[in-house]
Amino acid sequence: MQAKTIDEVIAILNQIVDECKTQNNPLGYFAILYRQVTINVRDGILNNRFENNLRMEKLDVYFANRYFEAYFNYKEQKNITKSWHVAFVSAQEPHIVLQYLLQGINAHINLDLGIATIKTIESEDLEGIKKDFYAINSLLSDMVDEVKQKIGGISPIFKLLMPLAKKWDDKIVQFSIETARDGAWEFAQQLHGDKLNFEKNIKVRDLSIYNLGLKLVSPVRTLQWILNTIRFFETGTVKKKMEALEVKIQSK
Repeated sequence: MQAKTIDEVIAILNQIVDECKTQNNPLGYFAILYRQVTINVRDGILNNRFENNLRMEKLDVYFANRYFEAYFNYKEQKNITKSWHVAFVSAQEPHIVLQYLLQGINAHINLDLGIATIKTIESEDLEGIKKDFYAINSLLSDMVDEVKQKIGGISPIFKLLMPLAKKWDDKIVQFSIETARDGAWEFAQQLHGDKLNFEKNIKVRDLSIYNLGLKLVSPVRTLQWILNTIRFFETGTVKKKMEALEVKIQSK
């Protein structure tokens, strides 16, 4: 299933969210976050907030279609990138809501964004899209920061224990969307400057992001104990937590 417009992107995300609620599937957490980011992008386009609004919609659609391709192919047991595979498999195991969100963000920004950017510009100069490239990341970063601030309704002791987790040098604590964004831009530069090895560079990058994904779901032992404690207090079914997350995100 692929979208052609940003409104179609939102419609497909609605479908995924509803499906995940019905199935109590933790993959729905990322879909909820991503849907709100897409709505914010659409609103920005309607209000001419981007440097090139037509191109921004094109980028948004290409970007989202990478996620849709991975999601629906995974459901049909078809081959997908390693980065998305580790994100989707993680949904079969117990983690805190933040870990599920970071898995989706890891695969989507660190791998998909650079590829979608190159597809968007085609033969145009890469530097010309940099401002809008960073704008779409800022929207996602702001949304994740907002979720962290409001996640107490889902994880009552999240704010209490996460400061303890920050004492441990681990990827789940260090993970930064800003760092991922910068790495994604460097990856786009690599793809743009080395078209002869386009597919090879994607495979190398995919393996690297896959390894980061493994660290996001398998942190050091002490940090895992902290995360397990947070998860213990994340009461309710996945559906209930998804509905709570929706309310938190929408109540700006």
